[in-house]
Amino acid sequence: MTKRKNWLFYAIVTTITWGIWGAFSEIPVKKFNFPSTMVYVMWAISMIPCALVALKNINWKLDVHRKSVWLGLATGFLGAGGQLVLFEALKRGPAYIIFPIISLSPIVTILLSVIFLKERVKGWSWAGIAFALVSIFCMSYSSADGSTVTGHGWIVLALIIFLAWGIQAFVMKVANNFTPDAESIFVYMAITAVALIPVAIAMTDFSKPINWGFTGPYLSFLIQILNAVGALYLVYATRYGKAMVVSPLTNALAPVLTVIISLVIYKTIPPTIQIAGIVSAIISMLVLSRE
Repeated sequence: MTKRKNWLFYAIVTTITWGIWGAFSEIPVKKFNFPSTMVYVMWAISMIPCALVALKNINWKLDVHRKSVWLGLATGFLGAGGQLVLFEALKRGPAYIIFPIISLSPIVTILLSVIFLKERVKGWSWAGIAFALVSIFCMSYSSADGSTVTGHGWIVLALIIFLAWGIQAFVMKVANNFTPDAESIFVYMAITAVALIPVAIAMTDFSKPINWGFTGPYLSFLIQILNAVGALYLVYATRYGKAMVVSPLTNALAPVLTVIISLVIYKTIPPTIQIAGIVSAIISMLVLSRE
C-alpha cells in the first residue's frame, strides 16, 4: 500500500480514537465535578507526549522554515482557540443549536479546498461527502436541553467556531503542502495548545469546588490523550488525502463510534435522527473509501 493510499488508514485511526474519546470525554465534567476549562488544560498537556513521539519520528529535526512555523501555529490556534470560544458559547446559548452549527464546519473546508487548492473528486465522491455532512448534522443534533440563553452573542460565537474549525482543516492541508513532514505541523499545534492554557485557567471559576483527585485531572488526561493521538493521525490523513474528503469523513464517523460505545456501556437507545446519521455515515465511508 502506498503512502498516498494510507490516508484512509490514518483517518480510521482518528475515527477510532475520537470515537472512544467522545464516549468518555464528559465523565470528568458531569460525574466528577471537573471544569470543562480544566479539561482543556489536560488536553493541551496530553499533546506534549504525542508531540515528543512525533519529534522522535523525524529524529528531533523540527522544520523551522518561517512558512512552516506560521502555518503550523495557525492550524493549532484555529483548533485550540475554537475550543476555548466554545466554552463561552455554551455558557450563553443552547447546546442543541450550537453543536449542529459547528458540526457543519467541513462545508467551509470543502469550499476552500475546491477554490484555493483546486481539489477535485469523482462524481460519486460528492455523494459520499453529502452523506457525511448529513450524518454530522444528525449525530450532533439534540433536543432542547434547558440551556440558559443570554442575548444573541452566542450565535456569533458559534459562527466563529464554525469558521475556525472549517478553516483549520484547510490550513492543515496547506501546511502539509509546504512542510516536509506532518510531524512538525503537529508539534506546532501542540505548542499553540499549551500556550493557550493560561486563557483556559483564566476562564475557570475557582470559586466553585473542583475535584483535584484521580477522577479529575488524571482521569481527564487519560481520556484526552485519545483526542491528541487522533489529532496526530488527522495530520497524517490530511497530508496524504484530500482535505475536502478527510474532514467530513472523520467528523461523520467518530460520533457514530461514540454512539455505539455509549449504547453498549450505558444501554441507551439513540433517537431516530441519530440512527439516520449512523446509516448516512456508513454509506459515506463506503463511498469515500474508494476515493
